Parts: sequence; C-alpha cells; structure tokens
Amino acid sequence: MAKKMFDIVPPKMAHKVENTIKDLAKDNKKNKHHKEVKHHNKKSRFPLREILIGGGVIIILLSIYAYIKLPKADIQIWPKMDTLTLQEKITADKSIDLPDLVNKIIPAQYMEVQKEAQQEFPATGSASNDGKATGTIKVYNKISPSTAFTLIKGTHFLSDSGKYFVTTEKNIIPAAKNNLPGLVDVKVLAEESGTDYNIMASKFSIPKLYGTSYYYSVYGASSLATTGGYKGTVKKVTDDDILKAKGALTKKLLADAKDSLKSKLAPDDVLLDGAIVNSVIDASSDVKTGAVIDKFNEQAKVKIFALIFKKQDLEEFVKSEAKSQLPKDNNFIEKSLNIVYNSSAVDIRGGKLMVNLQSSIKTYSNINTNDLIDLFSSKSSDQIKQIIDEMYNGKISELKVNFWPFWVRRAPEDKNRIKINLNF
Repeated sequence: MAKKMFDIVPPKMAHKVENTIKDLAKDNKKNKHHKEVKHHNKKSRFPLREILIGGGVIIILLSIYAYIKLPKADIQIWPKMDTLTLQEKITADKSIDLPDLVNKIIPAQYMEVQKEAQQEFPATGSASNDGKATGTIKVYNKISPSTAFTLIKGTHFLSDSGKYFVTTEKNIIPAAKNNLPGLVDVKVLAEESGTDYNIMASKFSIPKLYGTSYYYSVYGASSLATTGGYKGTVKKVTDDDILKAKGALTKKLLADAKDSLKSKLAPDDVLLDGAIVNSVIDASSDVKTGAVIDKFNEQAKVKIFALIFKKQDLEEFVKSEAKSQLPKDNNFIEKSLNIVYNSSAVDIRGGKLMVNLQSSIKTYSNINTNDLIDLFSSKSSDQIKQIIDEMYNGKISELKVNFWPFWVRRAPEDKNRIKINLNF
C-alpha cells in the first residue's frame, strides 16, 4: 500500500515548530539588544588618553617653534652728541633765482602794499562865540539956538542902568523946530557881550558931552528892550589837531599795510623788521587851522616796501656749511638745527639784504647698524657690549640690550630678528 503524503503538519508537530520559532526569535532579540547596549557603552567612554597624547605632541611642536622663531634681540644705542656752532653772513638778492651757496647768496623777493583811508577827528581848540545885544535908541536934539547935531560911528551911549552901547553908523540929528526937539532912530550895539546887556526900555546919555552945554540937550531913550546878548565857546581846529590826526591815521594805515603784507607771506617766507620801508604818499585835512568846527576829516595814503627770502634756502646754506666743517665719519641731526638771524644792511630799492646768522646743530659719529647686526648674531649681551665698545669707544653715551622671550640669553642666529635703534 502506497504511503500518503500530507501537506498539512499535524497539530502537535505544528505547535512544537511554532514554539521553537518563538524561542529562536527571543534569543535573537536578546543578542541584538546585548550588542546594542555593549556598543553604546563603548561610544560613551571619554578619550582622555588620546587627548593627552595629542596635547603632548602640540606642546612639543610649539616648543620647537618658540625655540626657533620667537627669540629676538632689541639693541638701543644713544650716540654721544656734540654741538656745532656757526656764525655767518649771507646776502639775499632779488636779482637771482637760485641759491648760490658757494658765494653765500640766496634769492630774495620784493613786495609792496598800498593803503589809503579817511577818518574823522575831533577839534580840541576853543574860540569865543559871544553875542552882543543890539537895539534902537530914539535920540533927541534940543540944542538952542537950534542946530543939527552929528553922531559919528562908535559914539557911546550910557543907559540909566550903567550899560554902554555904541552907534553902528554915522547919524545926523536934525535941529529942534517949533519948540519940538529934533529926533532920529539910532541903531546901537552893546560894548560887551553877555546877557547883562539885554536891558529893558531905558534912558541914555552921551558921556563924552558931559561938562558941555550939549550934555542935557542931546539924549536918548528906548521904547523896546535890547536883545541878543550872550556868552559861549565853540570848537576850532588847531595846528596840533591836524598834526595828531595825520600821525594817528598814517600810523594805523602803515600797521594795516604791514599786516596785509604779512598775510600774503607763505609759511616758509621770512620778513625781517629791518627789511621794511614805510612811505607816506599823501596826507591832508579838509579844513585849515582855525576853522570853527566840532569835527574834521583827515585823509592819507601810505605804501610799504619789503624784501623777503625763503627759510628753506637759509637752512640749506647752514647745513651745507655744517657738512663742510664736520669730520668725514660724522653727521648731524637736521631737526636740531637752530638759527637766529637779523638784518645788518638793507637796500630795499636795490633789492639786497645782508643777513647775520648765528646757528647751532647737534652732531654725532656715524654708526653702521648693518655691520653691527652681522656681528651680533648668536652673541650674548656682554659680547654685544664689548663689540660696540671696541668699534665706537667714546662715541656712545648709552647702550641697552634686550632679549625676548625671557629665557633667551643670546641674540638669534637669524639676523632678521636682530633690531638696532639709534636714539638721539
């Protein structure tokens, strides 16, 4: 009998297989979890060993770099200074364009400025401006026998208040007629100025007729008061006023002209006080001495001439003279140059100016820093000082040698890391 084949596993067998599969699945899961946990624990460990090793390597490399690259030498040298003084004379000449240092001539420039103005000044003199009183007197003629009477110009009349008046013109008083006295109006002027002569209506006599038969026959009387009498002073122009006005105005104009000229100078231009010439072209007043006026006008015109030169030309001349007097291996510090100058002779119109010079400049012996750097390589501080003493004995006032960093005891071999500074 043939055996039957079953595609379906019997229930007991199927159950057994299922359990076996589940057990295998559990084992796999446990193994996987164990591996994950183990792997996680391995990744979370701090890499101290690796850091220490890397840090040590870096420190070694930095130390090597510091030993090779960081050391440097800084040498400060103060040369011994001397002072060279010079006394010279030089000519500034407007006829040349370029300095001639051999013949001690530098170019000069001619400048001029003109100013004019008008200004009001007060009159300080005084003059009397008194007023004399005037009036009219009726003069009577009672001379008997009847006859005309002549009053010459300047005849004095005396008022009953004691004030004298004089006639201003010749007058003829007609003779009495029909028992009526002759009568004429006579203009009079007070003998003196002042308000005291402004008198009311008065009676008048003629003093010069006193003691004659005419004294009581010829007389005067006024019906109105005399007026116009007063006393006062007014300003007038004096000679001193005109002289002072001229002096003050021209002085101001010359100062303005000088300031204007200076404002046109370049920073390098030199204008000496002795190289300026002042000129008053014109000065006049609009009134004459004695003019009665409170104020008057003064007008003036001035011009100044000057010769100037360049400070740079002067300095170049002094430096050229200093070089010619210095030893071959010496030099000077240009910034220390000091020059005092003044004019000794001036010919403005001729365009020449003689200048006296007194100058000083600091000098020192030349020090070849390039040669020293070659000698300082790998030398100690004492060796460097010894080298300088041997080469520049008595020519150095102070020396400082500094190495860096602090552990360095010799100048580096690399000459580029040796620095020498000259201090003046």
